Amino acid sequence: MVRNMFRTGFLVRASHTLLTWVVTLILFLHDTDLRRYEEQGELLLPVLFFLVVVLSVLFYFAVSLMDPGFVLTDTVESVVQDLQTSDEEKDLMIPQTSTHRLRRCGFCLLQQPMRAKHCQTCKRCIRRFDHHCPWIENCVGERNHRWFVVYLLVQLLALLWALHIALSGISASDSWDLWFRVNGFLLAALGVVGVFSVVVVVLLGCHLYLVSINCTTWEFMARHRISYLKNCGHEENPFDRGVLCNLWDFFCICRTVMWEQMYHKQSQNEA
Repeated sequence: MVRNMFRTGFLVRASHTLLTWVVTLILFLHDTDLRRYEEQGELLLPVLFFLVVVLSVLFYFAVSLMDPGFVLTDTVESVVQDLQTSDEEKDLMIPQTSTHRLRRCGFCLLQQPMRAKHCQTCKRCIRRFDHHCPWIENCVGERNHRWFVVYLLVQLLALLWALHIALSGISASDSWDLWFRVNGFLLAALGVVGVFSVVVVVLLGCHLYLVSINCTTWEFMARHRISYLKNCGHEENPFDRGVLCNLWDFFCICRTVMWEQMYHKQSQNEA
């Protein structure tokens, strides 16, 4: 039973949620700006901070439990059929003259669309695979990547705000021993929030950069081993359409992308 709880990610999600609310409770109970605002009857900022924390938790569970883009069918042609396109449209979307051949996954035996990868932890192939995140106990892929970045933004806002609130509650004492006893819980909260803030800043910066060039973490780290990239130049990315277009497509276009078509067009332009 315990092994199954670890496998489903229950303990990771429960620990994250518990830690979030313990830190929030410490910030509300100690003599911080939140407590002072409450005593003065100014509830706007405490309520806003509480709502930001709730929003971060909701985004966490949404990204953690969302389908990251599991490959459910054997070929990319089935995606086109799901979209109810004609044979002529299908030929346009999946060029038969493309030099890249789809590979069959050696684990689940499905034919992988371009940019898909099998995740050993999830035991599934993921479309536009980015990475498997142990923090959310889920893969980050085509369907939840944008929401993962949005979650990081909301989480960073909550963390930086919590950092400011925790610092406002640190009080002076006559001795170091008394100072640690008075501020012990706040210092612990400050340490947790500080570490998570650094991690989220690094993660958010890396993902925004990769999104701006239309590249995934897996493609960036394993470029030399990926069949459709290893023959490209060191700085060449067949999926890059420019920063503005990449950001617009990532955050605003919610659809399954036929990466084979984009790759084929790029190959024709180079030829």
